[in-house]
Amino acid sequence: MKKILVTGAVGQIGSELVAFLRERFGNDNVVAAGHAKPPDPDLRDAGPFHFIECTEIASVAAVVKQHRVDTIYHLAAILSASAEKHPQKAWQVNMNGLYNILEVAREYGCAVFTPSSIAAFGPGTPREGTPQVTVQRPTTIYGITKASGELLCDYYFLKYGVDTRGVRYPGLISYKTAPGGGTTDYAVEIFFEAVRRRRYTCWLREGTRLDMMYMPDALRAAVEIMAADPARLVHRNAFNITAMTVSPERLAAAIQRVIPEFTMDYDIDPLRQAIADSWPNRLDDTAAREEWGWAPKYDLAAMAEDMIANISKRS
Repeated sequence: MKKILVTGAVGQIGSELVAFLRERFGNDNVVAAGHAKPPDPDLRDAGPFHFIECTEIASVAAVVKQHRVDTIYHLAAILSASAEKHPQKAWQVNMNGLYNILEVAREYGCAVFTPSSIAAFGPGTPREGTPQVTVQRPTTIYGITKASGELLCDYYFLKYGVDTRGVRYPGLISYKTAPGGGTTDYAVEIFFEAVRRRRYTCWLREGTRLDMMYMPDALRAAVEIMAADPARLVHRNAFNITAMTVSPERLAAAIQRVIPEFTMDYDIDPLRQAIADSWPNRLDDTAAREEWGWAPKYDLAAMAEDMIANISKRS
C-alpha cells in the first residue's frame, strides 16, 4: 500500500487532493503537511497531519522517515500575483523548498509529483496551441521558479533516478477552497459573486483568453500521471494539460445561462493583467493524451452548472 505525503495541504489544490487521495488509499496512508493549521476538521482529523516548513529539510525528512513515505505530492508554493509582491520569499519557498523535497526523495527512494504551470511560459512562447516543448522565457518570478523546477526535476530523474513527474496546470476553478493569490483567481471569485450578489467586477480585461480546468479534473490528472506506465513517459516534467479556454466574457455568458440576471463590469489590475498577457491563450496537450491517456471530463458549461449548484448549497 502506498504511503503518501502531500505538502501545501492547506492550499487550494492540496486541501482537495488530500481528501481525494484518502478516498483511494485510506486515511492513514495519506499524510497532510503544511505550515498552517487546517481550518477544515476533516483535513485536520481524518488522517495524519504535520506542521512542516519545506525550506527546512530536516522537517521534511523527519515526516518521510516517520511514515515511511514512498510518494510525495509537493504542492507548497507561493502563487503568481503574491510572488510578484514578494519575489525573494517566492524563490526561497518555490525553489529551495523543491530542492529539499528532491533531496529527501533521493535519500529515501520516493516518487515525486510537482505541479508546474502555464506561468512557466512567457511572451516569446507561441500563444496558440502552445507546444509541449517550446520556448520558455517567463517574465514573472513565479514562472521562473516553475520553469527552473521543471528542469531540476528532470535533472533528479536523469542523474539520480528519482521518479519525478508533473503537469503544467492551467488556471484552476473550485468551489471548496478560497483562492490563494493567483492571476486566474477571478475565475473562482466570479462564481461566488454571481450567486451572492448577481454581479462581479473583473480585474482582467475583456478578451483575455487563458486555459482553465475544473478541480475534479486537476485532481484526477495528478493521480493518473503518477499511476502511468513509466515506459510510456517521454516528457515527465511537465506535461501540458488543459480542459477549456476561457475569457471573462465567455465565463460570464456561461453563468448567465444559469443566472440570467448576472452582470459584470471591469476594473483592470495592471499587475495581474500584465501577468496574464505573458501567458499562452491555449495549450496543446497532445503529449499528455498520447503518453498517459489524459482527457478532461468537464467543459465550460458543465463546470459552470456544477460550480453554481454547489455554491448555492453552501450560501
